[in-house]
Amino acid sequence: MTKPHNSKSRASGRVTLAAVAARAGVATMTASRALSQPELVSPMLRARVELAVEELGYVPNRAARALASARSNVIVVLVPSLSNAVFTAVLAGIQDALDPYGYQILIGNTRYSDAEEEKLLNVYMQSNPDGILLSGLSHSKGVQKMLDTSRVPVVSMMDLSANVGQLSVGFSQVQAGYTMARYLIDKGYKRIGFMGAQLDERTIKRAEGYRKAMEEAGLADPKLELMVADPSTIALGAELVGRMLAVTPDCDAIFCCNDDLAHGAIYQCQRRGISVPEQLAICGFNDLPASAWMNPSVTTIGTPRYRVGFEAASLLRGVIRGEQPPATQIDLGFTLMARESA
Repeated sequence: MTKPHNSKSRASGRVTLAAVAARAGVATMTASRALSQPELVSPMLRARVELAVEELGYVPNRAARALASARSNVIVVLVPSLSNAVFTAVLAGIQDALDPYGYQILIGNTRYSDAEEEKLLNVYMQSNPDGILLSGLSHSKGVQKMLDTSRVPVVSMMDLSANVGQLSVGFSQVQAGYTMARYLIDKGYKRIGFMGAQLDERTIKRAEGYRKAMEEAGLADPKLELMVADPSTIALGAELVGRMLAVTPDCDAIFCCNDDLAHGAIYQCQRRGISVPEQLAICGFNDLPASAWMNPSVTTIGTPRYRVGFEAASLLRGVIRGEQPPATQIDLGFTLMARESA
């Protein structure tokens, strides 16, 4: 008596590709092509394979496919926060750029920690990714070593690299910081403070741009800089503006490293009866959706967060396909959003 065909591998309990092929009445190679390169298979055969997949509940073995093709269709994306609206917009751009091409995205939250970034990358590299999207340009020695030895294509997001060999998509954080400070100086403000939190590389560079503008204008004063490593929140912005005014009561404007701090600073000024901008101008960075609807509306730097994700993912996809990138840096620029708060 002939034994019934076992659709599952005895070793793993998984439905096998051979079982799918048998159910569809095609060769195993044809079933493989129907799933990995559907454009190479006729619509009729593809439909039969897809029906067999549905009936058997087949789940492709990505590890085996990666070994066979040297491609995993996996892209690793590491961002410092999953709750920050800045990076949710970046992730939306990445997904829209990669989804039509069948890529699977492995997202890791580094929590602004070099150690966490290294741990995540070490785990995700085991999936044999086709490419990697990273936030920022600075990484630990461990991360840099993994990137160098793996030779997996990497695109950095949110800033522009001075290294010709490093692919990057974003804008100059230093120039953006400089532009906001210069705007306040040109408006006639003299005692312009800078409030920074988290102290990630982007905040440090915005402060660098602010400092450059203040030094050029002869207005630099270390007492006007308030930098803390705490996570950035609206509550922290409210706290920091009080600390800033306690140290420099003559401060007439504050450039906050992001809109969260700016919102908190404005709320605190309202609670304390400080008129914005008449007594104290408040500016932010990133142009979060609420900034245009605050009262007063927030003067801030608009950043192309969705486009950063989309263009970075598109650039990476081209490199994976063997295309010569049109440029190693893609500068998407930024926009000064002059509103009511300054």
